[in-house]
Amino acid sequence: MFGLGLPEMGIVAVVAILIFGPKKIPELGNALGKTLRSFKEGVGQSDDEAVEKHKEEEGQPKV
Repeated sequence: MFGLGLPEMGIVAVVAILIFGPKKIPELGNALGKTLRSFKEGVGQSDDEAVEKHKEEEGQPKV
């Protein structure tokens, strides 16, 4: 995963705990998960819209 091994991930985790505190880490993870989920949905919708637009340009009916 991005060239990070176990020692590097441990260092990142320790730094994150020092900066944000142990109580804030789950909230940050939750916010990151929601952000990634909405990004995936947005990318998927734009792909679907592009396919529909392409079909309309060719004169094919929508599915």
